[in-house]
Amino acid sequence: MFPRQGEWTESDYLRREFDGLVEYVDGTLEFLPMPTFSHQDLVAFLYEQLNSFIGPKRPREVYFAPVRVRMKSGNCREPDVAYIQSHRISTSDRTQPSNGADLVMEVVSPDPRDRDRDYHEKRSEYAASGIREYWVVDPENQTITVLVLSGAEYHLHGEFKLGTSATSQLLPGFEIDVKTCFDSIDPPA
Repeated sequence: MFPRQGEWTESDYLRREFDGLVEYVDGTLEFLPMPTFSHQDLVAFLYEQLNSFIGPKRPREVYFAPVRVRMKSGNCREPDVAYIQSHRISTSDRTQPSNGADLVMEVVSPDPRDRDRDYHEKRSEYAASGIREYWVVDPENQTITVLVLSGAEYHLHGEFKLGTSATSQLLPGFEIDVKTCFDSIDPPA
């Protein structure tokens, strides 16, 4: 028997296996939409770029969904791509969520509810959880917004458009050409 929405605990959530992406938020389960091929193309591109930058120096610190990241509120989110330094991951039980992340990337889905979640809800929760950098990758607007934590809230590092490269303050030298990013969406033949 499953708990009712609003009555789930983190341990209830962690004991279950789900088909698809499911986040634990304020005692409820949020069932995220099944990613499209275009969404997955972008996630793969972002993961490859970040992992090729970080991986040689610090292997096994870049992950893609589904990977559970525990927020300070006790909620668990599943960012599309996450840079999680090894000290945040339990060495005794790697099935447990990480304790936060250092940088997360979300690819915005077209549904208005999902857009609001990525632009507002997650922004607030990621900031409150001390995630130092948040990248919002928006295929509809073809922009990459990079937010940097300052104190308890995010400040805009840059809204990068076609013809520019998104840059990281957290990871000096890491950048992604916006056009190349969105060109990675492989349209069906």
